[in-house]
Amino acid sequence: MDTDVAVVVVTYNSEEHISALLDSVPAALGDATATVVVVDNGSTDRTLDILDARDDCTVVRSTNVGYAAGMNRAVAESGPTRAILILNPDAALDADAVPRMLAVLGGRGVGIVAPRVREADGALSPTLRRAPTLGRVGGLSFTRRPAFAERIEDPAAYETEHDVDWAVGAILLVDADCYRALGGMDESFFLYSEETDLSLRAADEGWSTRYTPDAGAVHIGGGSGESSTTHVMKILNRIRLYRRRSGPLRGAVYFWLSVGVEVRRGLFGRGRSWAAVRALLRPSERPDVLGLGDRLIPR
Repeated sequence: MDTDVAVVVVTYNSEEHISALLDSVPAALGDATATVVVVDNGSTDRTLDILDARDDCTVVRSTNVGYAAGMNRAVAESGPTRAILILNPDAALDADAVPRMLAVLGGRGVGIVAPRVREADGALSPTLRRAPTLGRVGGLSFTRRPAFAERIEDPAAYETEHDVDWAVGAILLVDADCYRALGGMDESFFLYSEETDLSLRAADEGWSTRYTPDAGAVHIGGGSGESSTTHVMKILNRIRLYRRRSGPLRGAVYFWLSVGVEVRRGLFGRGRSWAAVRALLRPSERPDVLGLGDRLIPR
């Protein structure tokens, strides 16, 4: 029998947060039926000990195959379901969040639902995003001008239900038919941009991403750690995503604009940006897991 929801989580050194997430699931589900599958991507801390001590989830051991691949495996292990609830291990759901999101997912053409997300201190987390463009490559969200800001900062945008280009993937409910039609998450991204790609490809096929303020959650962020390497991955995958969707000419412009943006950030004291500049200009210094060491412009 199909469940209402397959709750899927990918962990990697998530010992500080995974218990709080799983503890929040029963109240969040309300009357919805669910399976819970956690794929662990080779944690070296106590994450697996914590998971093994629980009886409310299926644990799948894996090597670090990347977030997208881990998520696809979790979905495959979940069995038949109406919807897939993608969760970061450093998130926690509000009571009845899942039925509220399911109600929105039932709308015509809705493929992905994003809830209202709070930071650990209770402040609004600006998780809504516009599609990447050449004008938005600089990440000038402080301007609050749509032509230059991919991140949506205006609090008013978080007060009403509406369609968005994409939303941060810490908490997303995805129609199972939509997920299958898209072939799941693109595993070539390994880490970062996979949720952007999923929403944009869904839109290509007629599925919308819809934000609702009626369902809530908390996302701490950075639960598996941030480093120069992960920053490099983030920049490279943004370029790769844009090039794939916009073609080689625009992709080349986006690449060189990204180099300029990282140089500017480096000059203002952001050390990780210098690592990104080196990786952008020297493909041999890029993380091997991305498979981008043989050409200057990622594709």
